[in-house]
Amino acid sequence: MFSKKVVKLLSVLPFVVALAACSDEDTKSIKVGATVGPHAEVVEAVAAEAEKQGLNVEVVIFSDYITPNAALADGSLDLNSYQHQPFLNNFNNNSEQKLTSIGRSILMRMGVYSSKYNAIEELPDNARISIPNDPTNGSRALILLADADLITLKADADSKTTIYDIVENPKNFEFVEVEAAQLPRTLDDVDASVITMNYVMSSGLNPAEQGIYLESKDAEFAVMQIASRAEDKDNETYKKFVEIFQSQAVRDFIDTTYKGTIEAAF
Repeated sequence: MFSKKVVKLLSVLPFVVALAACSDEDTKSIKVGATVGPHAEVVEAVAAEAEKQGLNVEVVIFSDYITPNAALADGSLDLNSYQHQPFLNNFNNNSEQKLTSIGRSILMRMGVYSSKYNAIEELPDNARISIPNDPTNGSRALILLADADLITLKADADSKTTIYDIVENPKNFEFVEVEAAQLPRTLDDVDASVITMNYVMSSGLNPAEQGIYLESKDAEFAVMQIASRAEDKDNETYKKFVEIFQSQAVRDFIDTTYKGTIEAAF
């Protein structure tokens, strides 16, 4: 009798093991990196929604802009969400890595802000305009001003454009280069300032009241991307994450939380 019970027990064990393995497969887990602030907040909202759909998302928060791509490249992360396409391209070019976008995330639009004027057309001759002094955001600011028809840049203007690439400045604007984080503080001393959305938010500026010109919703600098390693771009679990990110539930979270400062890019 004892031997028969043992045989029966042993015959059940493979089924139990198989059932456990099946359960593990049903619950997928991924690590997603994001920088502290809105990027991380939105990814955490995505993680909460993903949990309802059987996808466990561990959000890894970073305080700098370099480490999230390095961690993705070395396999410490599965995905990250915090950068625009030019930044991603620059990382690939400088590191010989192959990271790629697999979906749009949020819009963080740079804009021209003023405490003195209500429209971009009101800026007078010889107006003083403060812009970021770092290469990436400085060139982005100049491209935005050119898009607003305030200046003309060389035909090959790109992410390395500087004030020396201005070929026409009909209103003789004076450009004051300032550390990006300090730009909101210059608004009392200049006629306008070109400010990235993260510093607009941290300073309490209101785009609806003080923004006199914003990047378009398709501007490559404004659209943030969800990135993976190139060889993983067709991973079904990662596609599922993007699908959840771009869901109505997450759009509602963005609209309710940020009230127009940050918008859904999908």
